[in-house]
Amino acid sequence: MRKFVVAFLLFPALSSVADVDLGKPITVQADATQISRKIVHAHLVMPVKPGPLTLFYPKWIPGEHAPTGPIQGLVGLQLSANGKRVPWRRDLVDLYTIRCEIPAGTANLDIDLDYLIPVDVEGYSSAEAASAMLGMLNWNQVILYPSGFSPDDLTYQATLKVPPGWHFGTVLPIATKGDTVQFKPVSLTTLVDSPVVMGVHYRSIALTEGSTNPSSEMDIVADSAAALELPDEKIAQYRQLITQAKALFGATHYTHYHFLCTLSDSTFHDGIEHHESSLNTMPENGFTDKDVLERAQDLLPHEYVHSWNGKYRRPADLATPDFQEPMKDDLLWVYEGLTEYLGGFVLTARSGLRDMEMSREYLAGIAAQLDQASGRTWRPLQDTADNASFLYDSPKQWRDRRRYVDFYPEGVLLWLEADALIREKTNSAKSLDDFCHAFHGGESGGPMLKTYVADDVMNALNDVVPDDWRSFWTERLNAVSTKAPMKGIESTGWRVIYNDQPNHVLETLAKQEKATDAWFSLGLEIGDDSTIVDVRGNSPADAAKLAPGMKIIAVNSRSYSADRLKEAIGEAAQGSKPPVELLVNNADYFQTFKLDYHDGPRYPHLERDPSRPDLLSEILKPRTN
Repeated sequence: MRKFVVAFLLFPALSSVADVDLGKPITVQADATQISRKIVHAHLVMPVKPGPLTLFYPKWIPGEHAPTGPIQGLVGLQLSANGKRVPWRRDLVDLYTIRCEIPAGTANLDIDLDYLIPVDVEGYSSAEAASAMLGMLNWNQVILYPSGFSPDDLTYQATLKVPPGWHFGTVLPIATKGDTVQFKPVSLTTLVDSPVVMGVHYRSIALTEGSTNPSSEMDIVADSAAALELPDEKIAQYRQLITQAKALFGATHYTHYHFLCTLSDSTFHDGIEHHESSLNTMPENGFTDKDVLERAQDLLPHEYVHSWNGKYRRPADLATPDFQEPMKDDLLWVYEGLTEYLGGFVLTARSGLRDMEMSREYLAGIAAQLDQASGRTWRPLQDTADNASFLYDSPKQWRDRRRYVDFYPEGVLLWLEADALIREKTNSAKSLDDFCHAFHGGESGGPMLKTYVADDVMNALNDVVPDDWRSFWTERLNAVSTKAPMKGIESTGWRVIYNDQPNHVLETLAKQEKATDAWFSLGLEIGDDSTIVDVRGNSPADAAKLAPGMKIIAVNSRSYSADRLKEAIGEAAQGSKPPVELLVNNADYFQTFKLDYHDGPRYPHLERDPSRPDLLSEILKPRTN
């Protein structure tokens, strides 16, 4: 073992409160001209006074519910004052903390850094966010800020240089345009809440007419010009989304709203909410594939609803004083669960982005998946929220046994049940819409934050219709059960059934993910390379001892293909046909597994229960005022 003599840079115990000059803005110059090669350079100038200084790299990013600040991408960090380098050292416990000593006679600290964009598409805003033709910039990735101050009290003035010929979209107010865009000074809170999309192929679509206030628009960048061709009928439906949201909540809490959309097969695919915008990343064909347009159109409505539920109204434990204090995720069943119900389900239907039939297919799909999840026998729904910061980043393998962030889909079932209960108790005179008006409405205006705790939710529900709402939620959030809560679906006049016809929404999602769905029959989710992604507990595949990571080589003695697997499932249901036989490669060893299953293809759908009124159709019907 070689011994190296290392000179460590030592600092005394430094004050955690930075001595900075709040009378001047901190400037950040972002150079994104190399974003297509996954590099963004930033230069910051921070007005300071001599003495100890503690700097933070943002760690807990709002909307991501986890310490996802991509510090592994921070490189090339250099601090300097009056042309001389200022030594710094990272905190040994909190690696997002940088400490230094500002020398006498210093008025400004210069900070240079590079942010390296990952090439892994798995993740959120810190995943792959650039291609040859487009890129996304989240300002938290390229800034440091001084400790001891609220992000609301720190003013940043940003500039951005995009590649030649590229266009950009953002909600940040623009001061001057040119080769380098200068934005108006804003608080650090607003800066981090205002991402930028940029690209060669760009389209802006107004969603409100003329001088309508507040205004809204779509800023779309794509890997090809053809991908920008969003049909006129869909544009009309997105405009209807704005109308229906206003009818639902009764007020808006933004001045201008921007749907920032990227269309690329080379970046991460997800949505991240912001108060006056949302970052919506989709495949290149996200606006041109007919199946996707008809069946999977809930991303933008979900993120849009967050302007009310998550940004304006936010759990107190998620409204932390800075980006370093850990967030507590226990109320994500409201923050995300209610948003998925209102945005991903109700407003997607009311705006016409998903028709009634596809809305029922969506509901049947999530209900059946939750009803089959073996992890629900040990992990209550509340724990999926409490443990969200780990579950978000958990692997797809063994997800059935682990449970994932189920407060999203199960939140739909539970808020549907609450909606139905209000309607039943008031003979349809009131609904969850009344709760939304009271809880998320108020006076229209610019962005503001109004926090809440669980008691505030219960009190607001009781104001709509008196009931033991605390027991209602406590029972459903803390129960462990082999079955999903289906009462909401049943109370609205429908029930989940299974037959051999594919569920169109699940079929589209499987197509997007290039997966083979044999979940409700054999109990298998299979990737496009024939590798098993997950095995459903207590299924034929589970009984046969198949496992994630095994690669299917052959089905019934013939080379594997998705079509041949489907044929084998169908043939096994015919009379005395043998079980489905799979040859798999398990870590370089070949094994044969026989799955004793004879019920044929099996997919979930909703069936009308004529003994009950059709409340579901009433809930999804567009509002006229």
